Amino acid sequence: MEPKYKRILLKLSGEALSGRDGNILDHEMLRKVSDMIRHTAELGVQVAVVIGAGNIWRGARQGGLSIDRVRADHMGMLATVINCLAMQDYLISGGRNAHVMSAFQIQQACEPYSQYKAIDYLEQGDVVLLAGGVGYPFFTTDTGMVLRAMELKCDIILSAKNVDGVYDSDPNKNPDAKKYDRLTYQDMLDRNLKAIDVSASAIGRDNHMPALIFALSDPENILRAVKGENVGTLITE
Repeated sequence: MEPKYKRILLKLSGEALSGRDGNILDHEMLRKVSDMIRHTAELGVQVAVVIGAGNIWRGARQGGLSIDRVRADHMGMLATVINCLAMQDYLISGGRNAHVMSAFQIQQACEPYSQYKAIDYLEQGDVVLLAGGVGYPFFTTDTGMVLRAMELKCDIILSAKNVDGVYDSDPNKNPDAKKYDRLTYQDMLDRNLKAIDVSASAIGRDNHMPALIFALSDPENILRAVKGENVGTLITE
């Protein structure tokens, strides 16, 4: 089956990349996910990647610490750089050129984000890993993924998480939680669903950017999503 999309923004859950052994990052998960990204690129799909940092640090949930929110969010941005550098290494080792671009200056580790340079890399067939969120506190990587998807003129956001879609309540707490196959961003806002944060939902709605939320537990879902298979919950304007 041919890919359905030409250019995608792939959002990866940092928590899902940590695997189940309690480590920050899991070798097998990184290998499998990087293989799927490489296979996707080999199909001719241009791939930009945003990675969360829940496996390392969450600025709004500090585990009993009381660090100033701005400083805590800066820590979270740095954590996304760690995850992107790890994925870059696995991609390059697998034979696919990859660039880490950061929303804030950290030039010894990666280059500054530029919309136009990122598009040039994508058109060359390279993978672009977008670190540092939007470069400012109080914005999540969800907001960053929608903004970058818009800037890079992506066809869709593919959000690979540690759950297999959007539910009407937390499926880990409610065994009767109902999974949605399709929603609008307005539905997400009206029903106060937490799969994507409010700012990201509003931006996606206002700019007509579709998103598909699916589980990263099976990394092959990335390829299935790229080919247009029904693997999660599709969110439209």
